[in-house]
Amino acid sequence: MECCYSPSSLSCFKFQSLSASGSTRFSPTRLSSSAGLSNPFLKANGRIKSITRQQHSYDLRRTVVYSESRNQGWDFGRFVKTLYFFNGPPSPFKIFESLIANLAGPSSSESEVSMDSSGVILVVGATGGVGRRVVDVLQKKGLPVRVLVRNEEKGRKMLGPNIDLVVGDITKVSTLLPDYFKGVKKVISAFSVIVGPKEGDTPDRAKYSQGIKFFEPEIKGDSPELVEYIGMQNLLKALKESVGLKTGKLVFGFEDGSSRDLPWGALDDVVMGGVSESSFQILPNGSETGGPTGLFKGVVSTANNGGFTSIRTKNFDVAENLSAYDGLELRLKGDGRRYKLIVRTSRDWDTVGYTIGLDTIKDQWQSVKLPFSSLRPIFRAKTVADAQPFDPSQIISLQLMFSKFEYDGKLNPTFVEGPFELPVSSIRAYIAEPITPRFVHVGSAGVTRPERPGLDLSKQPPAVRLNKELGSILTFKLKGEDLIRESGIPFTIVRPCALTEEPAGAELIFDQGDNITFLTRT
Repeated sequence: MECCYSPSSLSCFKFQSLSASGSTRFSPTRLSSSAGLSNPFLKANGRIKSITRQQHSYDLRRTVVYSESRNQGWDFGRFVKTLYFFNGPPSPFKIFESLIANLAGPSSSESEVSMDSSGVILVVGATGGVGRRVVDVLQKKGLPVRVLVRNEEKGRKMLGPNIDLVVGDITKVSTLLPDYFKGVKKVISAFSVIVGPKEGDTPDRAKYSQGIKFFEPEIKGDSPELVEYIGMQNLLKALKESVGLKTGKLVFGFEDGSSRDLPWGALDDVVMGGVSESSFQILPNGSETGGPTGLFKGVVSTANNGGFTSIRTKNFDVAENLSAYDGLELRLKGDGRRYKLIVRTSRDWDTVGYTIGLDTIKDQWQSVKLPFSSLRPIFRAKTVADAQPFDPSQIISLQLMFSKFEYDGKLNPTFVEGPFELPVSSIRAYIAEPITPRFVHVGSAGVTRPERPGLDLSKQPPAVRLNKELGSILTFKLKGEDLIRESGIPFTIVRPCALTEEPAGAELIFDQGDNITFLTRT
């Protein structure tokens, strides 16, 4: 009995035999539309029967198909195994749809799709003296701004009704919801414990604005430890995934004593009738340092109109959020061939893959950086000009491929049939050079001085002299700074002396460390 499916370009498969392992093998051959069969059909005993969609539920394992083709054997068992690995039990109708899909059509589109790399700037402490001025400057520059405030009414009254505003308190970790940090790529931290006159102040804080030297200060509200230290700890934990780490994020592999595995499976041209075959394994001592590494290996063949092998991960249970980073960096040992990396943001099986080629150097370990901005939306080997921009916050699966085909009718200039091996020790998300600050914190001068020996306290800012009386305010500010340094987030810390509401009429002085004191004009 012959089994063919397609209204125009038809594939038949020849039952060969049962191998020693019990697998069933088939040989595909093409029938042209000149056979006069305009509808999907099943031919049995010389008779042609139409196949309706409802009739696609027949048991493929019992189907015996025949062809006079002498092409190389197609491994139907491996085909079904592939579908089961990625999708569970396959639908027969979808099986045949995938078989007849045109995977390498001749049409071309050279238009590049611009990938969105913009990000929101979050201002924390936006209703304070520094914070509200920062918001104003950012808005005038046309930059996307979001503010985190404790009091929504106060925030909207001060910053405007249309401000992108979220309500939370850094001293209460439960109020820092994950949605607040979506799209955030940079943070300006201007929060601080509140210091005010013991005798009270006017609603517009007129006494405080005169400067601490004109009143006896005290802490108002939450303690320095709760705000400057625990609050900073909560904030950094909440936003780390959004702003990224200077050293990047390990997505797969083995690095510096850490490791992360992914559920890789072979996805070869067997899904379209080919005979190429690949696998993925972990070599315990295969890396350049003698440690473990992944190995993508196989044999590629163009028999039966095939010509590609690949490994693909199962869909991640939770989307990988790499929006804080600029691309993926692969550490691998090349063989002089060109491979492809395909990143998918959809859970659908047959969907757009954001694709980029990577060239390797023969017999050499190398790091290959693949920017997200260079990913090209590809579907069945064709560029999709109107595809949605790549969203690095919604990565669902990864795929490495060695193929005869590139896209839009182009061929891989390094392609040769036969065996290949590609050791891959790690895949890491990276921040592009030059790495600029992702977290800017406005702290305070004097944080290292309370215990510094030999200081003339009469020449120091009042907070240095009153550190203990003010709940060790500078001590906890310094501990908050240390948390920033330890976080791995690219940062800048600014330590201003006392700030005034109006320009002081003198030039600003900048210095490294913590040595500047108040300057007076006479």
